[in-house]
Amino acid sequence: MNASPPPTAPHPATSGVLGPIGSVPSWLPYVVGAAVLVALAYLVVIGVRYLSADTETRRSIRQAARIRRTWPRLARNLGLVTTDRTPTFLQSLATTGDKKPEPRTLTPKLHTKPDPYGVTVTVKTVPKIGLEEFQKRADHLADAWECTRVSVNPDGPGKLRIRAVRREPLFEPYAYTPDGKPPKDLSVWDLGIDEYALASVLRMSNVPGVCVAGLPGYGKTSLINGLISRLAPSGAVQFAVADGKVSEAHEGDYADVVNRLFAFVGDDLEAANKLFDRLVKLRRRRSSSIRRVLGTANMWAKGPSAAWPLVVLVIDEAHTYFREYKGTDPATKRLAGLAQENARLVEDLVKKGRSVGIVVVLATQKATGDAIPTFIRDVCPVSLSFAQKTTDAAVAALGEDIRNWPEANPVSMQDPGFVGVASMVRQGQEGYTRIRIPYVEPEHVARVAEASAHLTADPFELLTLQTGPNLTKDTDLDTVA
Repeated sequence: MNASPPPTAPHPATSGVLGPIGSVPSWLPYVVGAAVLVALAYLVVIGVRYLSADTETRRSIRQAARIRRTWPRLARNLGLVTTDRTPTFLQSLATTGDKKPEPRTLTPKLHTKPDPYGVTVTVKTVPKIGLEEFQKRADHLADAWECTRVSVNPDGPGKLRIRAVRREPLFEPYAYTPDGKPPKDLSVWDLGIDEYALASVLRMSNVPGVCVAGLPGYGKTSLINGLISRLAPSGAVQFAVADGKVSEAHEGDYADVVNRLFAFVGDDLEAANKLFDRLVKLRRRRSSSIRRVLGTANMWAKGPSAAWPLVVLVIDEAHTYFREYKGTDPATKRLAGLAQENARLVEDLVKKGRSVGIVVVLATQKATGDAIPTFIRDVCPVSLSFAQKTTDAAVAALGEDIRNWPEANPVSMQDPGFVGVASMVRQGQEGYTRIRIPYVEPEHVARVAEASAHLTADPFELLTLQTGPNLTKDTDLDTVA
């Protein structure tokens, strides 16, 4: 009997680790199919996002794609890359003899997020290429990306946020419709959008005063009414208004919100004096009782509440109440005395009202010393200015440093297209920024004020409920700081 031949081993040239060469592994079609499905799903998501976007956002989506596609070459041309001559671990293993591995070029990685006004680019920095290097090349980035301007700011450790604005937000008025809901955080007041189309806010915690200046019709009162419409739905805010343009509330710009004011006076200096004096007494009473009632010396440590509300005093056309009267006749002397007393009382509120929850908003055309006394104006931490005719008026409103920031100088904002645009100091940062204030239709302001009228309360009465009537007698105030 013949023995069966031994099995023949497969030839190395006709086999492999995945099976005989030429054969297809059974799992490979599933892997390829899964990859195709993932790619198709990604394309569908991108397509739906693009088709559902508005025209301007589509332009920004295309711009974002171009930024990503051209970034490696642009980064090299602008010197925003660095060379790493230290070999990686794998390069060290692969290196033999005296041959050294080729140095690597490190390019910052970026991520883009489009919106109707442009693209926000998040960049992960690399050694030697950080904030300063990107800021120096911001103008070149704006040219390459076809933007009106580019800003570069830190966005956490090792990250930068580049705002590339393709469409000028300052030239496009926009409206705001208040939803009637109380704001979540009363220490932050929404203003509008800045020149990079980013949301701009006022951080009002521990801020005792705000100065608003600008030519007539450029947005001062609109700004204030907009702020009232945002804050009015909260019972933790109470408003008083002194409007120097009118004699009665129904005649002026605050007729729509009068139901939400616990006090209103017109251009009568004596009536204004009584209001300011009353608020100074409130400030003193709060100062004497705040530790016992709130358990702290600073209201902002706990935040405003319905029982201890933030009191906002608006003084519109402030020059009406502070102007100097010159003359020797009894009537002029009386007005001069009232104006001086008004200045003294408002100075007390601005300098001492911060910790007890009183903020004063002063609005005037020119914030010069004859309109708002400098001992009041210069202690207001926040200042905004709409268009101005002279540099002196801009300096009075925003400070001497505005001369070094010509692009933000309100003198350059006299064009009608800048109605509703204000310049202000960057809070917590160097320099100035311009902000587009949203327009709120008067009927919307009236609707919110009417709906929240039941929240109006006299801060004096609220304090009496917490402290009792004995503490709040006027005779007790002489020894209160």
